[in-house]
Amino acid sequence: MVAIRRKRITLPSSTLDSDTNSCSTSTAVEKGHFVVYSAGQKRFVLPLEYLKKEIVMELFNLAEEEFGLPGNGLLIFPCDATFMEYVIALIKRKPSKDVEKALILSVASSRCSSSNLYQHETSQQLPIWSF
Repeated sequence: MVAIRRKRITLPSSTLDSDTNSCSTSTAVEKGHFVVYSAGQKRFVLPLEYLKKEIVMELFNLAEEEFGLPGNGLLIFPCDATFMEYVIALIKRKPSKDVEKALILSVASSRCSSSNLYQHETSQQLPIWSF
């Protein structure tokens, strides 16, 4: 006699949105994406193509300087969530190289704080958004 067992499929409890505040490393992401966290541990799921962007690479460099290499698997950028949302919005607009370089300069000087970015932008008149 053959015993038939039912197999149960379980779905992860959290979603793939960038709005998820969970800091769990066990949450799977869609193929072709990677996960980073802001300094406040807000989760961002980004496409792998963002790894080609200079600003993202600069954020990785800053993260390594600030936190070292991650031992627990979490990639934490030394930025607040507002700044990360700003960077993502800018990347989606496909900025010119000059705009991207201006943002990189502001990141290096302000260390990823969105309030410092605003102060830096107004005092130096850097063109951040391109239209």
